[in-house]
Amino acid sequence: MTDTIDRRSVLKAIAASTAAGLIAAGGPAFAEAKGLKFGDAHAFSFDTLKALAADMAGQPYAGPSMPSPDILGKIDYDAWGKITYDTDQALFANGPGRFPITFFHLGMFFRKAVDMHVVEGGKAREIIYDQSYFNMPADSVARELPKGAGFAGFRLQEPRDGKLDWRKNDWVAFLGASYFRAIGELYQYGLSARGLALDTAVAGKGEEFPDFTKIYIEKPKDGADTVTIYALLEGPSVVGAYRFVMKRTKGVVMDIDQSLHLRADISRFGIAPLTSMYWFSDTAKPTAIDWRPEVHDSDGLAIWTGWGEHLWRPLNNPPHTVASAFSDENIKGYGLCQRDRLFDHYLDGVYYEKRPSLWVEPKGTWGKGAVHLIELATDDEIHDNIVATWVPAEPAKAGSSYELSYRLHWLADEPFPSELARCVASRLGNGGQPGQPRPKGVRKFLVEFLGGPLINVPFGVKPEMALSASRGRFTDYQLVEAVPDGVAGHWRAQFDLADVEGTDPVEVKLQLKLDGKIASETWMFQYHPF
Repeated sequence: MTDTIDRRSVLKAIAASTAAGLIAAGGPAFAEAKGLKFGDAHAFSFDTLKALAADMAGQPYAGPSMPSPDILGKIDYDAWGKITYDTDQALFANGPGRFPITFFHLGMFFRKAVDMHVVEGGKAREIIYDQSYFNMPADSVARELPKGAGFAGFRLQEPRDGKLDWRKNDWVAFLGASYFRAIGELYQYGLSARGLALDTAVAGKGEEFPDFTKIYIEKPKDGADTVTIYALLEGPSVVGAYRFVMKRTKGVVMDIDQSLHLRADISRFGIAPLTSMYWFSDTAKPTAIDWRPEVHDSDGLAIWTGWGEHLWRPLNNPPHTVASAFSDENIKGYGLCQRDRLFDHYLDGVYYEKRPSLWVEPKGTWGKGAVHLIELATDDEIHDNIVATWVPAEPAKAGSSYELSYRLHWLADEPFPSELARCVASRLGNGGQPGQPRPKGVRKFLVEFLGGPLINVPFGVKPEMALSASRGRFTDYQLVEAVPDGVAGHWRAQFDLADVEGTDPVEVKLQLKLDGKIASETWMFQYHPF
């Protein structure tokens, strides 16, 4: 996956810029909302949006509007950051519902206009862009944009009746193509979700990034604790209708329904994609690459398979793009997670230790397919280089249609953690034993597990290792021992892998067992020899 947008700049903009939005539509009708301008009303429902998507799929792709490209090209990151929405004009600032909604301005990195609408009583009316909604410097080049230019995206502010100042704090942001983020329960943005991932890292094909081109915001009822958003997704190869029902819990929960229609064949049809960043961690770090011990938004892929197995796959920053597939049927869930929550493992004021984990919970049965994990090489934290997505087994052909539903959990941890011991660290080093000559070409692995059945291991009893590798051999040096930190159930397994020829990746798999019974989740690692 490649993306021309500087991810760190975008995250900083979402997190730091002043909250912005539209004026309250809490009066008798949204047409009377103070300060806002609306287009004509037209009938709207999710069914009509789905019908529109189906009809558009049979028509040539036109793409979203990109007004005044010369002007937008001058609104660079600095200029864009000085444009903030007037929170006095936030949509639903005075109700109904608890969550005001604010909007992003167009700019160099966000040139495609998104049509925003308010839905009330089965009618939708477009919110017409006007410069008066925004605070901007007197000499801002954005003042040269024409009336009705459009918006770049939107965000949901924290509740007016909450402990945080809603004008300065938001919990969901939709910005750029079909990307959206939520802060989770630790109040930090991090990884992203998006509508679809099309042909990510497919040789000979460029990745397609469809856009949410129309957004419909449903006027809530008084006291409502959810926000319902509808979106039209458009791309050269697909048209889709989406419904998001978003709830602020201890984290954020999103129920998503999507109706998709393919205009063209797609080689890798990614459903419910998650996009993150992994540069380096305590698993492997080149000497003096950076002053921080670790830099990543996520450190592993977790999968709960259809047959009930819990898998943990630590992430890599590989030497080249690598795509891995984990086949399954009727998968129970998967997610990109941040398990390492210790500040001194990052030492960074951007709070990597608070980045959310994001879990996909399918609704209904998804049949046969695979979780595809795409890992790209990166030399900096400004690029998203990790994608995890569900790819159906059946080929995605032009003319195909899909009706799918799922739930996203933006939390600190998985919503359905295994009762088995969980992997908490993976480390690599030179093979052999300390104080002895180190054998060449032998790699040592040290994997830490915590909790589950390992808490109550009787004195003198040690778990057993169940090891396998796609090539190479395991040496006689294998050790399972309790970590000497006084934490109950904290164990580590060490083993050496030898006779690995060439540089192709090696798939390594490990479980701990007690009395022949599985005691840990399944650790799966892709080792890149060097």
